[in-house]
Amino acid sequence: MLHGIHVPLVTPFGPDGALDVPSLERLAHHVLTEGAAGLVALATTGEGALLTADERRRVIATCRKVSDAYGTPLTVGAGTIGTDESARQALDRATSADLLLAVVPYYVRPTDEGVLDHFAAVGAAAGVPLIVYNVPYRTGKTLRVETLLELLATGYVAGIKHCAGAIDADTLTLLAEGHGVLGGDDAFLYPLLQLGAAGGVTASANVAPAAFAAMAGAVRDGDPARARHLHNALLPLVNALFAEPSPSVIKAVLAERGLIADAAVRSPLRPPAAAPVTSALDGLRKLAV
Repeated sequence: MLHGIHVPLVTPFGPDGALDVPSLERLAHHVLTEGAAGLVALATTGEGALLTADERRRVIATCRKVSDAYGTPLTVGAGTIGTDESARQALDRATSADLLLAVVPYYVRPTDEGVLDHFAAVGAAAGVPLIVYNVPYRTGKTLRVETLLELLATGYVAGIKHCAGAIDADTLTLLAEGHGVLGGDDAFLYPLLQLGAAGGVTASANVAPAAFAAMAGAVRDGDPARARHLHNALLPLVNALFAEPSPSVIKAVLAERGLIADAAVRSPLRPPAAAPVTSALDGLRKLAV
């Protein structure tokens, strides 16, 4: 289930701030038709932490329906700062998910042993495989590579969404000795795939799913020249999409293209400046898959 490009969908809102289910469903169909391997609901890109409980249920139900229509896996975000609440979320959301994307506990910076205990409890509650979301520049917690490999060796962790922000020594060790590693930093996806990553959880693929799917496919098929060409073509787009806090630019581009009805984001996020949106649209026009 972990191969290829899994798209952490944005959550569209209307001008009144209400959840826009038709736009969400339209976008989900679009990315899967364009070659994405699966959907991710309630991720950071989906503003999952900013939704109400009812909105989260409706997002999951919509993504489940579309995933079933395509026969593709659905990953659902779950997890927070505490173990008990993370386990409760896992138990609740696993009923509609094939996998759960569970973030490393943030802010409190537990020990690595505490993180191992945390995921053991979440995995036991979930009953479906976990993808551990390792993003130290957001959580404030850097795990030893030995801890990441220990998590991958458990029966309840299927993979790791790895966002180191660089190709560092630990990333090289993780890719050499681990399995099921998914790139989570869009700009680094190509080198991670070349080094053996199984795929990616790729926010920019909301905007360019066919190009990202083609890049992953070229690596898989042993065509590094095509994969590198696509990486180089995608990089300006990725840089523009992340020029402001995500997903504000992504949503603006999707709205401009008619894939969602409105570009609204929830506070404390703000609408983006015009320049990165213009740059992203220009980069998108220049893509040739």
